[in-house]
Amino acid sequence: MTAHWISTFLEAQAAELGAARNTLLAYGRDLKDVEAWLVRQGSDFAIATQSDFESYLIYCDTQGLAKATRARRLSAIKQLFRFAFDEGWRADNPAIQITSPGQDKRLPKTLDEAEVDKLLEAARSFGRNPHDRLRDTCLMELLYATGMRVSELVGLPVSAARGDPEMLLILGKGGKERLVPLSPPSREALSAWITARDETQEVARGKGSPPSRFLFPSRGVSGHLTRHWFYSRIKGLAAYGLVPPDKVTPHTLRHAFATHLLAGGADLRAIQTMLGHADVATTEIYTHVVDERLTQLVLDHHPLAKGTRKSGGNTSSDGQ
Repeated sequence: MTAHWISTFLEAQAAELGAARNTLLAYGRDLKDVEAWLVRQGSDFAIATQSDFESYLIYCDTQGLAKATRARRLSAIKQLFRFAFDEGWRADNPAIQITSPGQDKRLPKTLDEAEVDKLLEAARSFGRNPHDRLRDTCLMELLYATGMRVSELVGLPVSAARGDPEMLLILGKGGKERLVPLSPPSREALSAWITARDETQEVARGKGSPPSRFLFPSRGVSGHLTRHWFYSRIKGLAAYGLVPPDKVTPHTLRHAFATHLLAGGADLRAIQTMLGHADVATTEIYTHVVDERLTQLVLDHHPLAKGTRKSGGNTSSDGQ
């Protein structure tokens, strides 16, 4: 019986690796799809072979699933069977030699500096009251100054931000910590927000509410602002700041952080560290973004690219 395989694997991922809830949900969905397919073939995790999983990936392809989706499902299978082998559920690993279908490389969407400035300015004036405006300004300044993932941002403990820090300690994926420097505008926004936050917390405490340990507290179940709330909020800021909302997500600001640093001459390894990427190859995608933007700059503005260069009557290359 393999009914317990998925649940036990997910529990281990959460306990040992600190996997995020959304990651666990994705693993669960993918593995249940694999399990259901195996059952239809008269098989299960305990007896499935490499050929079975190769057939499953072909099935996924015929269903029109993108390469990225198929690669993610294979990754889930590989991790499950690595865990099953370690636990002694199987004496072999039928997925270990299967090659990933790979992913189509897509350059991340980003924003230019003028668009980021519009978003930051919108944060200072969009909210319904000073409290909301200080909160939004702090969120946006921190996101652009550090390149944090949105889950890292909304879940920041207030203890990490007290004392006007020059660097912020961020708890990333897998419980890994990293230090990221703060810009003067982000430090100013952080200081102003903490003052307003603490005043609000003091009022709430007077009414019997316990103090929050989060920099951006909320009355929700998590105790802090949610990723979904911030996604909606940043769309509102984009519309208010006259930046096309379809170009803007919290992750777009992370991309902008990396792209603008790289364009300004920052070291790729330093950007890797600040983003919390385990592999520098992940960070290298931003070099392609910068190269593409430089190419487009030439195509848009160089007179030879437009074919409209005025020669002043001279057609000779040496002016003779």
